[in-house]
Amino acid sequence: MSTKEAGDFGENEIVDLIACPNCQKKLMLLPVSFPLYDVQCSGCNFRAQVKTNCCKPKKEIFGATWEVMDKTTKSGYFVPPLIANFKWVEKGEMKQEIRFYPFIPKINLKKYLAKFKNGRKDLWMFNYIGLDTLPYFQLYKS
Repeated sequence: MSTKEAGDFGENEIVDLIACPNCQKKLMLLPVSFPLYDVQCSGCNFRAQVKTNCCKPKKEIFGATWEVMDKTTKSGYFVPPLIANFKWVEKGEMKQEIRFYPFIPKINLKKYLAKFKNGRKDLWMFNYIGLDTLPYFQLYKS
């Protein structure tokens, strides 16, 4: 499964499994390529970024392209809230944990240059780092 396929699947899974952390109403997908956010609440102003990882919860996960996040934070806005969907197999059994990080300081973003071998232009990206030190809410566990 490609990263994009895992991301699309994970976003759909979030809206099926999780209610809005703020008001408990249904979450819905935002349009493809919507900047910064992947889901929003159908009842309040809540929006979040969703990242799906096929591994146990860890302290660093892939983010996205740096340009939009950089412009957003330079304009005085906060890093968007993050819903991290972790899925892994343990002792032959499928496990899943969905965490909600309501506040991610800019210091927890690590910028790096992604170099592509297929002729595609190099791209500035970022990872979320230090997730093991940030407060979170566990929204789902199986």
